[in-house]
Amino acid sequence: MMIKNPMLSVIIPTYNRAHLISRAIKSVLNQTYQDFEIIVIDDGSTDNTEEIVKDFTDFRIHYIYHKYNQGVSAARNTGIKASRGEYIALLDSDDEWLPEKLSKQIKVLQSESPEVGAVYSNLCYIDENGKSTNKLLNPKKEGYIYEDLFAGNCVGPPSTLLIRKECFNRVGLFDNLLNAQEDWDMWIRIAKYYRFALIKIPLVKYRLHSNQISKNLGVKIITANRILVKYTDELEKRPRVHSKHYFYIGNRLCHMGKTKEGQRYLLKAISLYPFCIRYYICIFGSLFGQKCFVYFVNIKRYLTNTITKLLIKLKKIIY
Repeated sequence: MMIKNPMLSVIIPTYNRAHLISRAIKSVLNQTYQDFEIIVIDDGSTDNTEEIVKDFTDFRIHYIYHKYNQGVSAARNTGIKASRGEYIALLDSDDEWLPEKLSKQIKVLQSESPEVGAVYSNLCYIDENGKSTNKLLNPKKEGYIYEDLFAGNCVGPPSTLLIRKECFNRVGLFDNLLNAQEDWDMWIRIAKYYRFALIKIPLVKYRLHSNQISKNLGVKIITANRILVKYTDELEKRPRVHSKHYFYIGNRLCHMGKTKEGQRYLLKAISLYPFCIRYYICIFGSLFGQKCFVYFVNIKRYLTNTITKLLIKLKKIIY
């Protein structure tokens, strides 16, 4: 039994997360909005993910298995190709939705003009056990955010979004060569043609844990280089933003102990935008090796936080 025309398709890519996948699926089934299909793409798991997914008896859940691990971009693309909904909701298998997530977001997209291609929300962080960390991510950008996205991922992770399927028809699928920051790349491509709407309340629980791909510095550097090359023409028009991309890579290389290679990126950042003190602090610290570099960065972070807190206190006193 299948729904003929579900309004939206929920895409859940997963890999060896048998201990978490049921929580993600339950958070979808518990939505106040119910006109959906769920497509779970098992990206070559070697644990009992299949058994857990197939224990659910809801006919709206569809299971697709990749014979070998292809990466999160390929898994999402498989789901999007198989989807039948007018809207696409992305949910990573280690995250969970709050019950009104879909109802609030689909209401926005259905009431807005087709120029709004995606709607996203704030999120709250949870730990590995699902306990709240009492921290929130509160993005602020909405509307035409193409320029903002070149400076960094101001939208956030995929689990917060509901997207018109026509966006993928126009800009293409996720880049299979990116297994980190692939979401940032996609938001840039969508934002070139569509507006983003923002619901300023948390609708997603974003799980923090040790084996997240986003914490792998080596993967981050590879993907950051690909984005740098991919958007060279656009970045060359924006020297200050361009410099931030070189700094991002150089900074992470130095954190990994590859200070000589990192220095080349830091010098490129300075050549593009020589007015940032942070660049000079980092390159000076890198001259004395990895430990000294990390020390300098931590001192800089401490001083910045201290000054920021002081300015906030002074502002309160003045006003």
